[in-house]
Amino acid sequence: MSLRQIELEVLRYDPEQDDEPRFQKYSVPCQEEWVVLDALNYVKDNLDGSLSYRWSCHMAVCGSCGMMIDGEPTLSCKAFLRDYGSKIRVEPLANFPIERDLVVVLDDFMSKLKRVKPYLIPKQHKPIADGEYRQTPRQLKLYKQYTLCINCTLCYAACPQFALIPDFIGPAALALAHRYNLDSRDGGRAERQEEVASHEGIWECSFVGACSEVCPKSVDPAGAIQQMKIASTVDWYLERLMPWRNK
Repeated sequence: MSLRQIELEVLRYDPEQDDEPRFQKYSVPCQEEWVVLDALNYVKDNLDGSLSYRWSCHMAVCGSCGMMIDGEPTLSCKAFLRDYGSKIRVEPLANFPIERDLVVVLDDFMSKLKRVKPYLIPKQHKPIADGEYRQTPRQLKLYKQYTLCINCTLCYAACPQFALIPDFIGPAALALAHRYNLDSRDGGRAERQEEVASHEGIWECSFVGACSEVCPKSVDPAGAIQQMKIASTVDWYLERLMPWRNK
């Protein structure tokens, strides 16, 4: 049985040699069950060992193999070749600086993630001997969806606001802030609000919803941001109608 032949058109960029990115074509014999990542691995192993890209788990868990595949932000380990034509264009994620070939610089995303404090800030501290901070299944269900984020940054590549306004904190970081704000064990919402409700936070989102469309884990960051807008609006009215509440 002959293997299907596809043509990968891959963006290449070596900052030490290239003035600007360029495309290079590779002819790859592929098996029926292969994904785009498998084709890239074939190129790396058999055709061009200099090709650079990120990957780890090959099972849509680590989030490291995100790329633009035929113009769409996609995990290359989930992009089955049978769903594409005989020619496939592969580029690094949009809206990020290119480090080399398909590898992008994620420093900006990591700094924004840090700003929203994506970790539990206990309402009250207690000795370990007192046991766990327990919660009911219903309390867990309230925020569980937002725990599924794998930081793949596909949502940033899809977000038109992030493309226009690089200072925008962005979908994944804001969705993770919302995850902890909804956690019954957490008491850090007021600390996060300084970043979340700032001009660079939720109010920059125009609710296009592209971030939720490309999310491989159905986290729905667009929905999380809209929920935070409602909560912040309620805060604003309560501060003016009932100012004694915060005293």
